[in-house]
Amino acid sequence: MLNPHFVILGAVIAFAGNLNYLLNVLRGRTRPNRISWMMWTLAPMIIFAAQIHAGVGLRSLMTFVAGFNPLTIFIASFVNKKAVWKLTKFDFACGAFSLIGLVLWAISGQGNIAILLSIIADGLAALPMIVKSYSHPDSESWLNYFAAGIGGTITLLTIRTWNFANYGFPVYLVAVCLLIASLVKFRWGLRLSAPKFRT
Repeated sequence: MLNPHFVILGAVIAFAGNLNYLLNVLRGRTRPNRISWMMWTLAPMIIFAAQIHAGVGLRSLMTFVAGFNPLTIFIASFVNKKAVWKLTKFDFACGAFSLIGLVLWAISGQGNIAILLSIIADGLAALPMIVKSYSHPDSESWLNYFAAGIGGTITLLTIRTWNFANYGFPVYLVAVCLLIASLVKFRWGLRLSAPKFRT
């Protein structure tokens, strides 16, 4: 296991990746889905509060960064009008279900249940971004997601007590970030949908 202070390194890597994404948004090269980024701000912040309450400690720093970084992207999407992604009914539906997950958390008020419901809410917020990354990889930047996945992996390597409060969100974060990064970087959607010609 790594020293718990390596969480700081993971947070710095994730923050650096976010700066790259932020610059691409401000330049109009990347068009973020505002619903995803708004919900990606709310859910991790709730998980962060639940982790603090559960005594997770320094490892919760990665969760805080996972909520703070999307806030900067959400705000930046209003600065450059070229950085707007057209929202669909699917996006709004995922956002609504994500909000319901957060409301259920507020009703439950219990640590592990709160973390689970917030992960579900965050996952629902990720669905529009996964679909967008699959079908329109040119509208995204992969480095931010890859950096966040690396940061989450470092956080996992610092865990000494394997309970859900400690590993739940980092495992989810690594999985969803690496999925989106691979969809954008390797353009799987375009490759799989490309016409195949017989020779």
